[in-house]
Amino acid sequence: MAIEGKAAEARQPRIRLGMVGGGQGAFIGAVHRMAARLDDQFTLVAGALSSTPEKAQASGLELGLDPARTYADYRQMAIREAKLKDGIEAVAIVTPNHVHYEAAREFLKRGIHVICDKPLTSTLGDARKLKALADESEALFILTHNYTGYPMVRQARAMVAKGDIGTVRLVQVEYPQDWLTDAVEKSGSKQAEWRTDPTRSGAGGSTGDIGTHAYNLGAFVSGLELDELAADLDSFVEGRALDDNAHVMMRFKEKDGVRAKGLLWCSQVAPGHENGLQVRVYGTKGGLEWTQKDPNYLWYTPFGQPKQLLTRMGAGALEEANRVSRIPSGHPEGYLEGFATIYAEAARAIQAKRSGGTVDPAVVYPTIDDGMKGMLFVDACVRSSKRNGAWVSV
Repeated sequence: MAIEGKAAEARQPRIRLGMVGGGQGAFIGAVHRMAARLDDQFTLVAGALSSTPEKAQASGLELGLDPARTYADYRQMAIREAKLKDGIEAVAIVTPNHVHYEAAREFLKRGIHVICDKPLTSTLGDARKLKALADESEALFILTHNYTGYPMVRQARAMVAKGDIGTVRLVQVEYPQDWLTDAVEKSGSKQAEWRTDPTRSGAGGSTGDIGTHAYNLGAFVSGLELDELAADLDSFVEGRALDDNAHVMMRFKEKDGVRAKGLLWCSQVAPGHENGLQVRVYGTKGGLEWTQKDPNYLWYTPFGQPKQLLTRMGAGALEEANRVSRIPSGHPEGYLEGFATIYAEAARAIQAKRSGGTVDPAVVYPTIDDGMKGMLFVDACVRSSKRNGAWVSV
């Protein structure tokens, strides 16, 4: 979006936002709050920030919330806020995965828009129930697959859709990290504890935590639908209950006469990789490469021609990239800005609903359907790996 457009949008009434989770010591809650503030479209006015009442109140005090709107639990928050004249219009759910379904349900059934961290839920059964609720509700459901918010990811998606690389044949995506190389969940790390606990994380470890990001990114850029996969999951750290590494082969549904193939690697035990997300898409006429470590650039290689480096808001940048850029070319935008794009797109959709209008077709954000696809991906990976890497339908 152009900078002038940002200023115009900032004059619209801010959306009253609540938050479930994200209290003291939580990482992703702070990220959501920064992302929501960046484009001045939201005001945090209420929260159920912790499962411990004392910690919830202390967290609310730190954030400057009215103590009367700092709640001991999310159900109490949903009931009261829905009755208030100035109650929240949207809620951000930033808890461990096992809380997503119950919390989202309380707000959706009261017509409050939900912005939920990924993956959708901890179980496929809960995901199906949540999708049914979201489909019936007039409230919006936004899933924060934040990497879809980067301008050059939007550029790559648009180029594929325009046919710049021809018909897609190959999709390769990887997301390696190294922070779980040791059993840090046994050393008191809150983030590691719940992510390696099946009761809170779900059936997928690295597949659920970062594999869903990688899968979503590959599908978002390529525009392809996954048909079947063969997965090999490992828990390399002794005693770890969930996978910390996965190799996945993918077959996509036929499109334009071609059944594309894909490879996905996600790992949290790969020393030397802090956050190595990258995607490569190859078609009959060329290829595209993007890496999250250098997000303002996109490599484009038309077949038989020299490799081209495309830059955010530079020569060759498309409107799909420009409309979600905030600052002039040559100035880097990164993780928080990409995350904020999801909130900005959510704000546009919520404001359209608020005024009784229609959402601009240019507005793009991950939905409940994307969340379901992620859950089906994890389920298929687990089923395949249990069958020694057999091909299974998704």
